[in-house]
Amino acid sequence: MWSFKLMLVMLVIESLEMGLNTISKAAMSRGMSNFVFVVYSNTFAIPFLLLSCLLFHRRKTPPPLTTSILCRIFVLGLISCSIQMFMYVGIRYSSPTLASAMTDLVPAFTFILAIITRMENLDLRVRSSRAKSIGTIMSITGALTMTMYEGPPVAFTSLTSTKLNGNVTLPQSNWVIGGILSAIAAFMLAVLFVFQTSIIRAYPAELMVTLICCTFVAMQSSIVSLMAERNPSAWRLRPDIELIAIVYSAVLVVGLRSVASAWVMRRKGPFFAAMFKPVGIIIAVVMGVTFLGDTLYLGSVVGAAIIAIGFYTVMWGKDKEETLLEDVPAHGMESSSHNVPLLQNKTFQA
Repeated sequence: MWSFKLMLVMLVIESLEMGLNTISKAAMSRGMSNFVFVVYSNTFAIPFLLLSCLLFHRRKTPPPLTTSILCRIFVLGLISCSIQMFMYVGIRYSSPTLASAMTDLVPAFTFILAIITRMENLDLRVRSSRAKSIGTIMSITGALTMTMYEGPPVAFTSLTSTKLNGNVTLPQSNWVIGGILSAIAAFMLAVLFVFQTSIIRAYPAELMVTLICCTFVAMQSSIVSLMAERNPSAWRLRPDIELIAIVYSAVLVVGLRSVASAWVMRRKGPFFAAMFKPVGIIIAVVMGVTFLGDTLYLGSVVGAAIIAIGFYTVMWGKDKEETLLEDVPAHGMESSSHNVPLLQNKTFQA
């Protein structure tokens, strides 16, 4: 059955990510280096995660950490470091809107990878598999509609648009580079979802995995950033939007979001978590209209409706699939219990 708690957690995660895209773009527009941002975000997250681990594991000891798991977490750190580098450079070259559009491709990438790794089942003869496939396509279509099609403004909204259209002032070459980097980050995020799920299921300690991974990312990103960012003044922290963006990213995104998403993926798999990516752009539009006075356009309404239908279709398919898996053992036990007396009767008759 569906878990309202898990869905609520994923909605909160997407809200945090949409906020990070906007805040990080504002900080970078004021001169903050995206390389330095990744280093500081992960470094500041380590004390938060370490304290959380100490408090959580006071009574519940984590499983023993093997060399194999540690090596896999190191690779996970490399993937995470690459995603953050590509994503923030892509945002710098383009805009949060384009970055959000590229992450809408994550469900498709994750669905394919999950099928290849057998974390998801695909049999088009079964209704649940058809529902998941159609719903995924609809969600991506709706998200791209919201991003690419504007349409006329909807009545009763502000007449002045404050949408983050970075492509208005950016050169076309920069826009293309930003889109390519964001698309690469989206594919690698799908890889991370699948790989992280396999680690969490083998080592069910989300806080420990996140802490170790964050430590690796801080070290790996420091090496890359020291080579890419030679200006010493870029490493100086300023108590303005830059510090706010770093603390926000460290505590709410690198720390809280990473642990929560790992917790959800251990229970529902990588595809369940990836399906909330298109929902993120709806959250971005709602937050913009509510708090920033953005204009609500017809394209956003149509795209949101398509995403909602696609999302519901996928969740329906997942629910039916889980129900069938739960029924199979029950029917198997019931049939075996009916067979035992028949065998016993035959024995007594003999």
